[in-house]
Amino acid sequence: MDAKTAQKQAAAKFAVGLVAFDRIVGIGSGSTVAEFIKRLAPLAANIPGVVVASSASERIALEAGLRVWSLNDALASDVAPKFYFDGADEIEPGFAMIKGGGAALTREKIVASACETFVCLVDESKLVSALGKFALPVEVVPMAEAFVTRELQRLGGSPKKREAPLTDNGNIIIDVSGLFPINPRALEEEVNQIPGVLSNGIFARRRADQLIIAGANVRHEYAPVSAW
Repeated sequence: MDAKTAQKQAAAKFAVGLVAFDRIVGIGSGSTVAEFIKRLAPLAANIPGVVVASSASERIALEAGLRVWSLNDALASDVAPKFYFDGADEIEPGFAMIKGGGAALTREKIVASACETFVCLVDESKLVSALGKFALPVEVVPMAEAFVTRELQRLGGSPKKREAPLTDNGNIIIDVSGLFPINPRALEEEVNQIPGVLSNGIFARRRADQLIIAGANVRHEYAPVSAW
């Protein structure tokens, strides 16, 4: 097992200790989240179930024997999700992050926003002093590809359509390199205002509340009080 895999497993193991057993568990997507789901599986009889942000995570959860709720049903229940667990492609000291390497950014942002507490699980390689090293994923309605590309160029970015399959919502992903947001929240809002953009991978309006960092040891940190 390589060091990064071991770190992901350590972060996932720590995160399971934060689960509220009387509430549905919100779950994102990605390799670290897959490790979290595996460790949540033995507790299936003790939790009401999970809400997942991607079809890939839903498949893993069902294979693990977990009950999968729709978000609508979960929010209407008396066991609505409190904690949301997800990874990040990069995260800065103010706990703003870029997500969407797995193309689930919009559903991740929806589920994260519906939960009270966002717990982000990362290995040390995901920590950055400022966002922008990882290209910004933008989910776009297919008919707006040319227009959105032009607008992203106007903002100073270098957009490139991702050749991978469409998102779970049936849209394309445009990855934008060259954007280094001084104010992540302002850039998140500006990109979202481009007609044809469904969502983008900056999580600053809904940043993480808690951060689990796996390195030589596992650290558990809380978001700074001040934010942009």
